[in-house]
Amino acid sequence: MFSNTALAKLRAGQQVACVWLSLGSEALAEIAAEAAPDAIVLDAQHGLWDVRSTHAALGMIAHASTSLVRVADNNAASIGFALDAGAQGVIVPLVETAEQAARAVSASQYPPRGERSGGGVRPLANLTAYLESCRQNILVSVMIETRPGLDNVADIVAVPGIDMIFIGTGDLSLSLGTGADIEAAIQTIFSACRAAGVPCGIFTASPEAAKARLGQGFAFVVAETDLRLAREAMSASLSLALSKE
Repeated sequence: MFSNTALAKLRAGQQVACVWLSLGSEALAEIAAEAAPDAIVLDAQHGLWDVRSTHAALGMIAHASTSLVRVADNNAASIGFALDAGAQGVIVPLVETAEQAARAVSASQYPPRGERSGGGVRPLANLTAYLESCRQNILVSVMIETRPGLDNVADIVAVPGIDMIFIGTGDLSLSLGTGADIEAAIQTIFSACRAAGVPCGIFTASPEAAKARLGQGFAFVVAETDLRLAREAMSASLSLALSKE
């Protein structure tokens, strides 16, 4: 059996701050778990995670935080792999229609609720208990990050089984193009989520941005990323070491 603290908070109307990991390091995942954030996200779409490192990292963080994987695509095999490896939820990228959102939900649930295939090393340790936990504790989030997704947001948020909408600000900016009012698009998605009673998360690139979005009422933010932390710490340390003061 497993619980899902982040999902419970979202269902209770509380806010969640996650750590986002892209570098594929189990050691960094273990260090992140020591801080006990609400959730830790492994980015399998744009990050460096492979099969073995994903399994290892999810095992290291399960005791401390809700473990989520941003999967590579909206494919039953990709979603099933992440959940079989031990993730307590998935963030599915590039969802543009209600049909695609429903597909993500179906891939995350076993029959009769969905089409997820039974198996995996961790689920088979106690399949009966795992099946029962999955019915209540798998978090399914879909990303709206394109113009079609923005246009169809009202239909997407109405799909049963969607626990959270997550705004991908980078791809949304690319999709809408130069000169577009990105903040207006973000607020359109946020308002649609609020009207439907669905938690809305957003990618935030810094702790300061995360704090600001929480203040606006967003339900899920990125408090820190391993990539930002490594880059900024490296630059700051080198600048200090080479300074003449």
